[in-house]
Amino acid sequence: MDLNTRTPRTVEFVLDLICVHSYIAFTRFSRAAALYRDAGGVVDIVFRPCQVAPDAPASGRPLFEVHKAAFGEQQARAIAQDTSFGAEDGLRVDFERAVHTNTFEAHRLLATAASQGAGEAMAERLFRAYMTDGLNIGDPGTLARLAAEIGVGVEVEVGVGVEQSEDGAAALTAELDRMRGLGITSVPLILFDNGTAFSGSQPESVYLKALATPPVPASAWKGRHR
Repeated sequence: MDLNTRTPRTVEFVLDLICVHSYIAFTRFSRAAALYRDAGGVVDIVFRPCQVAPDAPASGRPLFEVHKAAFGEQQARAIAQDTSFGAEDGLRVDFERAVHTNTFEAHRLLATAASQGAGEAMAERLFRAYMTDGLNIGDPGTLARLAAEIGVGVEVEVGVGVEQSEDGAAALTAELDRMRGLGITSVPLILFDNGTAFSGSQPESVYLKALATPPVPASAWKGRHR
């Protein structure tokens, strides 16, 4: 495949950090982007936030209990024991350990990391913390530790955790409102600068083909997310 790496590419990735399909799509897209970059291409990933459970408490509760309340105990146990999600992509998704939580502060940390050039690494670590490690990514102390792992600079108050500017909170709230205003109600959604858009997780080869398709002038494409 001719990857056509002459023009820098911009890809907008709408996701939530407690969404397993977002995790799988991000993993596959990251591998496609790595191949494109290895061939000499430039890809800028712009993360867009979405919350699938905006009313979830930051204190967190076992995902099993959330599923039990929604689907009944038998179905909740079946989900908890399902190890198939992400397996073909080398991921270990442990629904039995997952702590369902509010992702507002995790999205704020991701935005902070992206502003420091570490967005992709931070996204991967946040996904893995939730899906694999059973960590509460709504907890400020946990977020502070994850930020330190990646080398993301945040202000930390001892015993409190990640402290970020009120401007950052306002900006995130505005962006979440904008995503809702665009009618985006499910994730993942991946938007390429050539007008291609994918919802749900796609094979790595599909993402690579989209990266290989040249972008179009902004005047010729009025994406719904603009």
